[in-house]
Amino acid sequence: MLVVLGLWWTLTSGCGLIDPNRFPDPAETWAALQQILTPGYAGGTLVQQAWASTRLVLLGFAVAVTTGVPLGALMGLSRRAESLLNPAFLLLRPIPPLAWIPLAVVWLGLGDGAKILVIWIAAFVPCVINTWTGVRGADLTLVAAARVHGADPVRVLLEVILPGALPMIFTGLRLSLQACWTTLVAAELVGTLYGLGRVLDSAYRDVNPAMILVAMVTVGLLGAATTRLIAALERGLTPWQV
Repeated sequence: MLVVLGLWWTLTSGCGLIDPNRFPDPAETWAALQQILTPGYAGGTLVQQAWASTRLVLLGFAVAVTTGVPLGALMGLSRRAESLLNPAFLLLRPIPPLAWIPLAVVWLGLGDGAKILVIWIAAFVPCVINTWTGVRGADLTLVAAARVHGADPVRVLLEVILPGALPMIFTGLRLSLQACWTTLVAAELVGTLYGLGRVLDSAYRDVNPAMILVAMVTVGLLGAATTRLIAALERGLTPWQV
């Protein structure tokens, strides 16, 4: 990071090789950060804008987890469920999440519901695929051993299949969370009062590259922080993994 910061200063303020109208220098970025921290920008301070975006991400992610993980587990456990659900899933999967924005607005208006729907669509697919793969890849030897020792189907599921599938499930959760953040900005461009997407849109209209950079870095930091929380949760639930 120090090397990156040094190159940034050298190419902008130091040597002037990069036009400040195209990419801001550290001083301009610091001034933009101070502006959004205290007086605010695009209708709110950085804390307000960041919380509005984080709230949408968490809500969309929660809906994706509570729908995608059970559906993936069902498809992994039942060949019949897979044969019934997989064709529709394969049909919807290639559609980009952003293509749903017009329908989301028609269905749910310009409120948070439309944005949460778009974020959910982006996060839903990785949850389903990785849970499906993890459950389908359960160790059949362990499943057979549990059944031989008298475990009923519920105990086999809860104590053998799901623990074995947890690493793949958490991989899907991390991918889903990243999809939430990458979709957030586009979702917030549609009629929102607060959020980092609104900051980016306003900075673009004001031709303010320093503020654009501040908003981009904020999205990156929030995405990294939430990904670390998922990693900490995974370590707590899968202590047998190195």
